[in-house]
Amino acid sequence: MDTIFLETSSFIGVWVVLAVLVIVVLRGAIKFVPQNTAYVVERFGKYYKTMEAGLNFIVPFIDRIGYTRTLKEQAYDVPSQSAITRDNISLVVDGVLYIKVLDPYKACYGVDDYVYSVTQLAQTTMRSEVGKMELDKTFEERESLNTAIVSAINEAAQPWGVQVLRYEIKDIDPPRSVLDAMERQMKAEREKRAVILESEGARQSDINVAEGQKQARVLAAEAEKSEQILQAEGEAQAIIAVAEAQAEALEIVGTRAITEEGQKAIQLELAEKAIKAKQAIAKESSVVLLPDSGTGAANVVAEAMTIIDTLNKSKA
Repeated sequence: MDTIFLETSSFIGVWVVLAVLVIVVLRGAIKFVPQNTAYVVERFGKYYKTMEAGLNFIVPFIDRIGYTRTLKEQAYDVPSQSAITRDNISLVVDGVLYIKVLDPYKACYGVDDYVYSVTQLAQTTMRSEVGKMELDKTFEERESLNTAIVSAINEAAQPWGVQVLRYEIKDIDPPRSVLDAMERQMKAEREKRAVILESEGARQSDINVAEGQKQARVLAAEAEKSEQILQAEGEAQAIIAVAEAQAEALEIVGTRAITEEGQKAIQLELAEKAIKAKQAIAKESSVVLLPDSGTGAANVVAEAMTIIDTLNKSKA
């Protein structure tokens, strides 16, 4: 019984050991790679393959994961560095570098530490690009400076399997003396702009006043002209109306004067006017003239009637 029990126990122990070995082998052979991550597999110390996200298998004790590389975009601070501009001004510049691994193989075997290498390259490129620009341009053309740095880094980092997506300058610190000079310059520029704006405002105000006066004079002249035109037209229409009325009256008088009643009315009208004329002369003069037989009212009327008869006969 003891022998059987020992044989059974040893048999069970062997299976347990085998099961443990199988579990260990399977655990070592099965690899779950996270999303946006790459595992670089080496076989006997030599590059074998790159495992991407998902379920992967390797040969235990023969293959091993040599490097793990994330494929996400990563941000790294670029330490502050000193740079000299083209006009010999010393600046302290720092920035942020955004890197992404495109080829895990090159990122593992093309360079020892791609983050350190790209950071150092960014610093040297920054110094080189800043040296091509003047101080004022470094503030005004920061975007173009970032673009130039990214282009230069990507050209040099191609063998490393990484790509620099962006480079952002955080701070540009010139010396204190330069800051004071820039502050004075900006103050002078603001005062200059204020004076220019005030003068432009005064000039525009004078122009507006002059334009207003000019328009007022033009409008007044046009109004006067229109008034004169309307007055002249009114006077002309009045003269025409008076002339037409007089012509109509004369026509009516001439028509009535031909008749016997018209002749008598004319005689009466002439007699009244002659009497009124002599009365007026008598009032205005201190000398009184006595009418003779030849200058009486009846003689005047008779002479007027003779003239009218002659005119009527000539018309007939």
